[in-house]
Amino acid sequence: MTGAGRFSSPLGGLLAMLGVAIGLGNVWRFPYMMGSYGGSAFLLLYLVFALALAAPLLSAEWALGRATRSGPIGSYRLAFGSRLGTLLGALLVVAMLVANSYYIVVIAQIVYSAGFALGPGFLIENLGDHQAGLARGGLQYGIAVALLLMASWVLWRGVRRGIEAASRMMVPAFGIIILGLVGYALSLDGAGARLLTFLRPDFSALGPAEGFAALGQAFFSVGVGGTIMIAYGSYLSDATPLRRTALVAALGDTGAALLAALFIVPTVLHFGLDMAGGPGLLFATLPRLFAVMPMGNLLGGLFLLALTLMAFLSALAGLAVCVSGVRDLLGTRIGQTRAIVLIAILEALLIWPSAWNPSLIGTLDLIFGSGMQILGALVAVLALVWGLGRAAALSQLALSGTLATIWLAWLRWVVPALLILVLGLYAADNFFSSTAG
Repeated sequence: MTGAGRFSSPLGGLLAMLGVAIGLGNVWRFPYMMGSYGGSAFLLLYLVFALALAAPLLSAEWALGRATRSGPIGSYRLAFGSRLGTLLGALLVVAMLVANSYYIVVIAQIVYSAGFALGPGFLIENLGDHQAGLARGGLQYGIAVALLLMASWVLWRGVRRGIEAASRMMVPAFGIIILGLVGYALSLDGAGARLLTFLRPDFSALGPAEGFAALGQAFFSVGVGGTIMIAYGSYLSDATPLRRTALVAALGDTGAALLAALFIVPTVLHFGLDMAGGPGLLFATLPRLFAVMPMGNLLGGLFLLALTLMAFLSALAGLAVCVSGVRDLLGTRIGQTRAIVLIAILEALLIWPSAWNPSLIGTLDLIFGSGMQILGALVAVLALVWGLGRAAALSQLALSGTLATIWLAWLRWVVPALLILVLGLYAADNFFSSTAG
């Protein structure tokens, strides 16, 4: 692997972290969650959870990675011992391997929909019927494998020349594109008034379902999950202030989600479409939006380009975690390049079923996505504050005095308790749903 094993600067590290956090969770999931779960009241609740829970969790995962200078398996070995640490780490790495395989298929569908493979004329025709596009398994698989090879090449170039360099290009490009789209959306007649109406908080709309959705979105969006942020934390320099950087990353992630909403909400409302379209907003409502908008193909293509850039960085991070896991398991028996090749082959095999049968993605995501992400976040925070212990946690997070007592108690007791509650509710909800079905 060429290039240094750490980010070149705190800014480079922050851009890489934002590249992981800002992805489908912000541009696809956040706007429809706002539309379905109480509008700006949901936004305020989400912001509270992001700052009070997701940001501390993020700093804890970075601290664990930087303290051990290892990926998930190596970190958990040091925290929990060789046997338990290897078991937990391997479980989460395998979950990431599977999750990343269908995530790449979703990115491939976005690329296909944007017309990068078949030409811009296919945008409206195929984005509206994404299942038909996904059903073209051979083409879908080919695009996914091309994305996989591209991500593998970026990873092979190393932390600075690969991951950081890609993030330095793609994160600002996303910002420029999305700001331009927001400017267009706010220039529509009556867009400001409709947006203000939508953003007026209706706290009566908030209930347990909305609270659960906001909490889950905060974890999903920021990217905590006991894998990626540990690996990326191991690339951070000792001089990077973890708590402040985590706060900036959480705010930046929220800002990106809000920018996506500021493009989607005014335009959807302006053209009289359904803001509560749920998960189908990207693949059902938005095609109709682009079909009736002036320059709809161009604006739709730019939107999907921005989405592709950030989703690619998230997939790249997932690949990095899997390569790290292989190297932790096999040690000196395998080098970086061979580990990348091995993971690329495994991912290519796992991509095949999702590319040919997209109905698998929803089921796989329930098991290897949301649920394992919450479990991974719980394992990571326990590994730092209970496994490595008080001294390591306080040293990495630069805490002392009363603040150290409060922060450590928050990470030791409150955050794990809430994660266990969320995980239990999540498991119960899926159990009763499957029983009812």
